Amino acid sequence: MSYHVDIATLPAAPLAARRVRGARAWQSGAAAEGIAVRLYRAAGLDLLEHRWRGQGGEIDLILRDGDVIVFAEVKQARSHDAARASLRPAQMRRIHAAASEYLGGQPQGLLSEVRFDLVTVDGTGDCKVMEGALSHF
Repeated sequence: MSYHVDIATLPAAPLAARRVRGARAWQSGAAAEGIAVRLYRAAGLDLLEHRWRGQGGEIDLILRDGDVIVFAEVKQARSHDAARASLRPAQMRRIHAAASEYLGGQPQGLLSEVRFDLVTVDGTGDCKVMEGALSHF
């Protein structure tokens, strides 16, 4: 016995599943960023930009800590170690390129005092800020 299946009539399950995973990832990322913003605000920092996008890439959070402009990358995973491990060198380069672009529009430009933080949020919502973690790159 043979069957003929018209592929055009099949549901787009792989595409739908990918959309669901993408929506979940976006939502969990947004939730992690919200946790990070609350933690930074509690520490007295001012949020300047959220998900700022330039030609060089996107920066999750841009904050002000006195005279210091803080660029923060927020990573969410089941554990803090997994979140740290998900940050790749190419992404760090894009963050630095985007930060240079952002600083071009600031009064002191590239002479501004800056810091690059990595913020990890684990599966329980625990948030850790690693100040200057991306500054070495």
